[in-house]
Amino acid sequence: MQGVYLKFYVQENRRHHGILAYEWLLEEARKVGIHGGSAFRAIAGYGRHGRLHEEHFFELAGDVSVEVGFALTDDEARSFLDHLAGERLKLFYIKVPLEMGVVGGEP
Repeated sequence: MQGVYLKFYVQENRRHHGILAYEWLLEEARKVGIHGGSAFRAIAGYGRHGRLHEEHFFELAGDVSVEVGFALTDDEARSFLDHLAGERLKLFYIKVPLEMGVVGGEP
């Protein structure tokens, strides 16, 4: 099945409606019927401002990026992006074509 991988990048400590933005994204996706998503924490990186963000062992406040990703059909991605456009939250995203499926299981 053809689809897209839709991923967002947010700062780990960024909040929206009082909860962490990556948690909010996952919850919004679940509410609109998206069947799965994951959040991945970076260990280092930089964004459009060129400032390097790194995780250090003793830091408590998260200053690194979190990638929140979903494998979707084109229609699901379009619908989710339209849904998010109504929020007062500026989000950087990447949409990449993919092939998805399931292997194994019962014959």
